[in-house]
Amino acid sequence: MMKADPWVGTWRPHKPRGPIAALYGSPGPKYALPGLTGVSQHDPTKCKAPMFSFGMRRKEVNNNVSPGPRYLIPTNMTREGLSSMPSFSLHGRPKEPKFFEPPGPGQYSLEHSAKWIYRAAPAYSLLARHKELGGNKTPGPATYSLPPMIGNTAVASSAPCFSLRGRNKIGTFYDDQSKTPGPAAYKVVDPSIYGQKPPQFSMTGRNFTPGETTAKPGPGAYNPEQVNLTKTKAPSFTFGLRHSEYILPAPGNVME
Repeated sequence: MMKADPWVGTWRPHKPRGPIAALYGSPGPKYALPGLTGVSQHDPTKCKAPMFSFGMRRKEVNNNVSPGPRYLIPTNMTREGLSSMPSFSLHGRPKEPKFFEPPGPGQYSLEHSAKWIYRAAPAYSLLARHKELGGNKTPGPATYSLPPMIGNTAVASSAPCFSLRGRNKIGTFYDDQSKTPGPAAYKVVDPSIYGQKPPQFSMTGRNFTPGETTAKPGPGAYNPEQVNLTKTKAPSFTFGLRHSEYILPAPGNVME
């Protein structure tokens, strides 16, 4: 008996002729590159742009220092000057002037003049401690940071780096071949894409003949009994108003 062939068609499994990208995997873009903004952790391979800081708002300069119209003009002030009687004011008594009092012989201390005439040893005096200057805020040595020496840097050469990645399930010994897509997983290509496209038609709504939609009066809307233009009209009477009992009678009907 001949052994049944498990393969259908002419295709048989074989080794790939060249490398296939799907059989190899990489960790992907999971490495974070240093940023290009700020001072700390800036990319050393890129140039830094000039940085500016926001200053504080300065006080507005008030140029208008005039007191405004708040002066009260006296009533006795005219365009020619002050119009009033001569007046006098009282002042305090001025102090009497002191005469010049030159110093006498007893005002001088000759014992203190030795340091101006003879040589003396240096003397020092003790003063209070000065206040510390608060405006000097220069950065210290710990403020500056050197560029990192691990990885690809611009200041030093680095050795080759390797990373650990997860196990790939494609092409390994425990790969499940039953999960590969079958023929029904692919969509049939529309023939109009690679061939001549047939004519297409669309269905529209039903069209009606346009007509007038205004309401027309019927035979029952007319009243022929009220027509008086083509025939004579019978006399018609109307009810008048009832006169008041208190109305004055006509002058000819007044009883004597």
